[in-house]
Parts: sequence; structure tokens; C-alpha cells
Amino acid sequence: MNALLPFFEWCDHTAIGEAIRCSVWAFPIIETFHIFALTLLFGTILVMDLRLLGAGLTRQPVSRVAANLWPWMMGSLAVILTTGTLLFLSEALKCFSNDGFRFKMVCLFFALLFHFTFFRRAAWHEGAGSPLGRKMTAVVSMLLWLGVGVGGRAIGFV
Repeated sequence: MNALLPFFEWCDHTAIGEAIRCSVWAFPIIETFHIFALTLLFGTILVMDLRLLGAGLTRQPVSRVAANLWPWMMGSLAVILTTGTLLFLSEALKCFSNDGFRFKMVCLFFALLFHFTFFRRAAWHEGAGSPLGRKMTAVVSMLLWLGVGVGGRAIGFV
């Protein structure tokens, strides 16, 4: 882990990171957009997960629900990754030794990997997999994204 310290130090000393740290309003404004986008992403994924579980929007084909939600998921994900990077740059050294940050990054990595593989296949390909497989996909999706949220919340407290 100490091999990453120079990278975290470099991030902490970028002009963007220093500008955000020195501003009274930058961090809270960026964090507000981050949380709004996170809420939108979690909401769209929850709707999709509930559809995969057969617990909502059952009259709509899974692929139609996915097609309607996909632009919202991708837009909110873009905002989350952009604002998250800015927030990280402003406190990279704090994040270096923060277990909540590490947990969030591990969950985020696996959530993104899962989202663009298994989740996407279950959402876009109506006949792919069994009903049990789609339900398991929904449960794993919910747990991974919950881990991202819990890890993010833990950053301030760990």
C-alpha cells in the first residue's frame, strides 16, 4: 500500500486539489452534485433491480425499463465519477489511510465491473439466464452499490 503514497501525494498537490481545498464553497458544492447524482444512480439501479426481481413494473419488458433508465444511469455515473475525482484530489492524503475510502473503492470497482457485465446482460437480453439468475443479479447489484454508499459515508467517520 505504501507504494501508492507518491501517487496520493501527487494528487493532493495538484492545482485542482489545492484550489478546492482553499475555497470555502468548492468542496460543498461539488459534494452536493456528487450526492444528487449518487441518489439518481442508486434510484435508477434500484428500479432496475426491483424489475429484475419481478417486484415492480412487471408489465414492462426488462429491456424497455433498461432502455428508459440507461441514459439516467450513465449520466449520473459520469457526474459521480467526475465529482468524486475532484473530491478525491482535494483530500487525497486523507483518503490514503482511510479504511472507508478503501472499502468504497473496492466496492466501486466491483460494482462497475458487475454493472457493465452481468447486470447489463440481464437488463438488455430478455431471455438471457434463468429467472433465478436475474434475481441473483439484482441482489448482488444492490449489495455492491450499497457497499459503495456505506463506504462513502464511512470516509468521514473512519
